[in-house]
Amino acid sequence: MASIDFYHHLLLSLALLLLLPTACQARDTVTPGRPLGANETLVSGGDASFVLGFFTPPGGNGTYLGVWYSKVSVRTVVWVANRERPIPGHVADNLGRATLSVSATGTLSIVNAAGNNNSRHVVVWSVTPASRLASPTAKILDNGNLVLADGNGVAAWQGFDHPTDTLLPDMKLGIDYVTGRNRTLTAWKSPSDPSPGPVVMAMDTSGDPQVFIWNGGEKVWRSGPWDGVQFTGVPDTVTYSGFTFSFVNDAREVTYSFHVHRESIISRLGLNSTGNYGLLQRSTWVESAGTWNLYWYAPKDQCDAVSPCGPNGVCDTNNLPVCSCLRGFSPRSPAAWALRDGRDGCVRTTPLDCRNGSTGAGDDGFVAVRHAKVPDTARSVVDRGLSLEQCREACLGNCSCTAYASANVVGGDRRGTGSGCVMWNSGLTDLRVYPDFGQDLFVRLAAADLGLSSKSRKGSTIIIIAVAASISALAFLLALAGFLVCARKKKRSRKTGSSKWSGSSRSNARRYEGSSHGEDLELPIFDLGTIAAATDGFSINNKLGEGGFGPVYKGKLEDGQEIAVKTLSKTSVQGLDEFKNEVMLIAKLQHRNLVRLLGYSISGQERILVYEYMENKSLDYFLFEKSNSILLDWQLRYRIVEGIARGLLYLHQDSRYRIIHRDMKASNVLLDKEMTPKISDFGLARMFGSEETEINTRKVVGTYGYMSPEYAMDGVFSVKSDVFSFGVLLLEIISGRKNRGVYSYSNHLNLLGHAWSLWNECKGIELADETMNGSFNSDEVLKCIRVGLLCVQENPDDRPLMSQVLLMLSATDPDTLPTPRQPGFAARRILTETDTTSSKPDCSIFDSSTVTILEGR
Repeated sequence: MASIDFYHHLLLSLALLLLLPTACQARDTVTPGRPLGANETLVSGGDASFVLGFFTPPGGNGTYLGVWYSKVSVRTVVWVANRERPIPGHVADNLGRATLSVSATGTLSIVNAAGNNNSRHVVVWSVTPASRLASPTAKILDNGNLVLADGNGVAAWQGFDHPTDTLLPDMKLGIDYVTGRNRTLTAWKSPSDPSPGPVVMAMDTSGDPQVFIWNGGEKVWRSGPWDGVQFTGVPDTVTYSGFTFSFVNDAREVTYSFHVHRESIISRLGLNSTGNYGLLQRSTWVESAGTWNLYWYAPKDQCDAVSPCGPNGVCDTNNLPVCSCLRGFSPRSPAAWALRDGRDGCVRTTPLDCRNGSTGAGDDGFVAVRHAKVPDTARSVVDRGLSLEQCREACLGNCSCTAYASANVVGGDRRGTGSGCVMWNSGLTDLRVYPDFGQDLFVRLAAADLGLSSKSRKGSTIIIIAVAASISALAFLLALAGFLVCARKKKRSRKTGSSKWSGSSRSNARRYEGSSHGEDLELPIFDLGTIAAATDGFSINNKLGEGGFGPVYKGKLEDGQEIAVKTLSKTSVQGLDEFKNEVMLIAKLQHRNLVRLLGYSISGQERILVYEYMENKSLDYFLFEKSNSILLDWQLRYRIVEGIARGLLYLHQDSRYRIIHRDMKASNVLLDKEMTPKISDFGLARMFGSEETEINTRKVVGTYGYMSPEYAMDGVFSVKSDVFSFGVLLLEIISGRKNRGVYSYSNHLNLLGHAWSLWNECKGIELADETMNGSFNSDEVLKCIRVGLLCVQENPDDRPLMSQVLLMLSATDPDTLPTPRQPGFAARRILTETDTTSSKPDCSIFDSSTVTILEGR
């Protein structure tokens, strides 16, 4: 009998097990009579991308209903229902008490059962539709939207209309005029508290609409208006592939949204309450790394602050100081300006004539500010029916008009083309410029500031012209004769043409073919004879030095221009690919901290690059030669550090390509006659696609002592690899020592270990180069050491981006900077005699030669 009972229970258990998967199958809907408990979740149907359930934030002490990603291993909450009224206690404390339910009439509510035996029910959050719903349901969709709908699927309410701190794909930010709803983002108070904090992102529809971020009552970031393609304050949007950005501005709504084309890409735009990595962050989940990749954030530099240079001031991070006045303007407060405080802005030097509209006799005109994030448009006037020329006339006809620009650059090139009209009638505030992106702004100036003659001077001008005409004619004839003779000679020795390389096997340039990034190069091609003549037949007396590419010679062209000639050595570890790579990259880059390529030459096996000549050679010439390093005082070293940082930021973020240099070192920083640093040698550089965060290569190239650990050991490189190299270079500039050799007195093999020990012993100032004789600002030196150590941290994720490095370098209170962690040492032991006789290169000792390592398969 007992045996029969045993088999009976066994069969019953098996039956229950077979039924269990169906009974426990994930659901995506809450219906009347079937609420969602604190121990349950809803999972979106289809690809199961999102989860709806109760949670307690790490370190918090409340229970919330929220939405998070189901396929992201790090729980990332993107929407919270009851953020202003949490249920007390952790989720575990509220099992059987907290529920999400839908009533028979369609009210969606979060209920907390309290009191003895849970007899008292407290509604902590609820949504009541405008009219009664038949067969109501609450459902979590595949895009993360929680929707309350009737039995026919008609939505009565949706979570996307009430964003919290995250903008998901296809979610809108902005104003719906039909419903009167203003969709904004509000950051959590802290990572453990989802309640609304002081940081808010919202659309401002006055004038030409734009997005602002407020921190309390202070505006801290402005997107600029939508120019038909992107916000003018987010110029690199056009480089993002796989995304579509939408801006709607009509009688029904003014909204912004984005769409991701590939479902495999998990991307979000989030607002947070801390500014270490920007308040606004765009990131994508990287499954292989198990982390979020932050690839854009704001604010990210000094010029991203709202109006740091005041009315009629221009902010440019490529200049030092970053603030300057518009042409025709001068500082309102010269004393404050001298202290690099530009917030008072600039005032007009010459009053406007303002007769253009009434008599047509005025002399006002316009000067173009290129690559601009146009000024604050809150008080601007917009007429989308005008052409740009009509916009100019309308501005001239209005005495209050101070500037104008296109409202829409679609179909134009941002250089004075496009359609629509935006006019400013007051001071131009929060104006900045970019190296490559942005649009044209036309600023109104008086004739005197345009370099034009006024009417009162026209008579005398005519007389001067008449007297000078005959003299000019004679001079012209003589000059023309000389020009024809010189042109005939130059034609035989120097030719110009167009390189047709649209890609390189060593770079990612091919992926840009067919776009604006893949146009043919337009560089002068030098005849070999011209270069030989310029360098006295590549005379040894003209040799400047030799790198991994080959020897470099000084030369002078027939027109007197001095040049640096870089030749590809037959024994060079670099080859034709690297040559093409350097031409492809540097020909497209324009920045005051990058060396300028003038042209190239290909003749048989000869590969030659022609650069602008740098009078003061390379940084290592001064830095590591004690007789020369005495010429580098601290102010100059600091200016060189800032220049290098700005050049790297341009490569990583602001140029038309995203470029990793891969060989950043002192010998690749050249100095012009004013000691302005210019990054050179792009033979090993790589371009990144917009969706790439890191690349793994089987061929490791670069220079020991500057390579990051993850690159030297695993072949993985990213922008953080360049940051590591910059950190090494920064510590070398401070100390005047190379990152190699044995520091026997500190028992370390390299400069990084030595600097780390001094830092931990609170003796960081001892790292400063003795040739400076203590003539420096100790706080500034310690700040730079701290930044250098932050850049060389072992974990790439711990290292800052170059935009953050520049902010740190400009910080007035170094104590606000993060605390560095242990540097990435590539070695911790001293070679023995046995080691030195080994034929296998030992990567534990750094040297300064460029190397190529082929990893074994």
